[in-house]
Amino acid sequence: MARRVLYYKHNERIISAGESEKRMYIILEGKVEITLTNGSQKLNVAVLGKGDFFGEISIFSNRPRSANVSAIGDVKLAFIDDFQQLKSFLIRNPNFAAKMVHVLAERLAETDEILLGKINELHRIKLIRDI
Repeated sequence: MARRVLYYKHNERIISAGESEKRMYIILEGKVEITLTNGSQKLNVAVLGKGDFFGEISIFSNRPRSANVSAIGDVKLAFIDDFQQLKSFLIRNPNFAAKMVHVLAERLAETDEILLGKINELHRIKLIRDI
């Protein structure tokens, strides 16, 4: 994977929301910031560092990117362009495969919590309107 490496400088954009580029990244050095934007509002979602990964959804779906990712300081990234490359990488790196499953399960659990919170909020609004 050594030849599949990219370098980014501080504040340089790695991924822009709305793009259709299909690539997953693994952080070899440095940190990245993941943000969502809604008009002029910016929400910091996460800061990821060495050994973390992002952009994996693009490997599995045809959806445009949902978030922005920018470098914090100098960043060195490995990248994977498609499912077959990911599959080969995971077979050769079972510890990373286990980590990826764990991280994806955690992200799904966090998404479930957000969704349940929104459902409860809608339920409360409906109850208030029904009064």
